[in-house]
Amino acid sequence: MKYFEVTFNVKPCSETATDILSALTADIGFESFVECDNGMKAYIQQPLFDEAALKQVLAGFPMPDTEISYTINEPEDKDWNEEWEKNFFQPIVIGDRCVIHSTFHKDYPEAEYDIVINPQMAFGTGHHETTSSILAELLEADLKGKSVLDMGCGTSILAILASMRGAGQVTAIDIDDWCVNNSRDNIALNHLDNITVELGDASLLEGRKPFDVIIANINRNILLRDMPVYAACMHPGSEIYMSGFYTEDIPAIREKGENLGMEFIHFRKKHNWAAVKLIMK
Repeated sequence: MKYFEVTFNVKPCSETATDILSALTADIGFESFVECDNGMKAYIQQPLFDEAALKQVLAGFPMPDTEISYTINEPEDKDWNEEWEKNFFQPIVIGDRCVIHSTFHKDYPEAEYDIVINPQMAFGTGHHETTSSILAELLEADLKGKSVLDMGCGTSILAILASMRGAGQVTAIDIDDWCVNNSRDNIALNHLDNITVELGDASLLEGRKPFDVIIANINRNILLRDMPVYAACMHPGSEIYMSGFYTEDIPAIREKGENLGMEFIHFRKKHNWAAVKLIMK
């Protein structure tokens, strides 16, 4: 899948402005973000890019004193492992129990769960607040022998940790063929044989047996749209962990879940990004 790289120049540049910008652009299909000098870079699949929608987002940006300009590029083919090693991807430790690193890392701490990934794209290493929050949730969850669904799996970090924590069969799904291929490579790197990776969206879930645990780290609008599909794949006691949205979006996510028969258990936040846990009654 080919991507556009949109570089946003934000004046004045602040964490609040770039957080809001990433949330608003996520709503129109952008799926990954990297901070850079004076703004951020955002990535979107070329067939999903709508420049008119982007201009509308910027025209209605809720910080009137902030000026935002952008340029559009098609990322050149690169050795992304080398790019991440030089520029972005450093080992990450979650809760002193899980370390995520790549094969090119030589110095990283030992941990109970050691996950190896080699990103084959410009993003997806697990450093984002939403991913680290779900990883923390999984470290506390009882996954022994349970069936797990990882929607929007990316590099399958979450599916891999679920497997390492004793899950039974794990299903990972993503709409991006890059993610599917990279997931399969990462699963092989970690010598796991109970994770199945599929290319597609929530429509693949029709007629499936209920899952014991569902993970969905996507974005607010897609979650709200697809939660009825997730609910149809849950039984009483099934747990769902969702992230990819801000703390101010929690009431909408909670209301949708409760209307679908779920009980809201708790949330956690990191830099205003939120993760929630609900259980089907």
